[in-house]
Amino acid sequence: MTKSFNSLFVTMFGLGKVKFAPGTFGSMATCIILFIFFHIFNISPDIILIGLIVIFVYSFYAVSTHIKNSENKDPGEIIIDEFLGQSIPIYLYEISHGTIKSGNETIIYYFLFFILFRYFDIMKPFPVNFFDKNFKNSFGVIMDDICAGFYVVLTLLCFMIIKSYAL
Repeated sequence: MTKSFNSLFVTMFGLGKVKFAPGTFGSMATCIILFIFFHIFNISPDIILIGLIVIFVYSFYAVSTHIKNSENKDPGEIIIDEFLGQSIPIYLYEISHGTIKSGNETIIYYFLFFILFRYFDIMKPFPVNFFDKNFKNSFGVIMDDICAGFYVVLTLLCFMIIKSYAL
């Protein structure tokens, strides 16, 4: 029972078993899920943060049990790490604005987060590649995407700083 649940959990309820670009579909699903939570259901950012922390902590166990008897320690079907990494810039965007955002602005930013996250997840600049290459366990599977999520935030901060000096 636990093994079945962990398999569903790490594949985002089977989405990771898509044959073509499962990580991209996982990132896209994350954008949609968080948009619904923040903008349609109007769930408190505090509740969402608690949920993200629970998912983050449980992911280490779930991924570990999923890859335990597998030769491939980072199979493409595991996309809960994409969910976590993609959640970082979205969550920080949502809590960084005290004002109500228009739906069009939010969709543009979510799209930007999606593109940047996929870029950093695929290109794997340091330290993303460090975790990917040196930790062949649940820690490496999860942390490379966490770093990619923070790269998105860092990139956007750099653009904001440059933009503030350009005006």
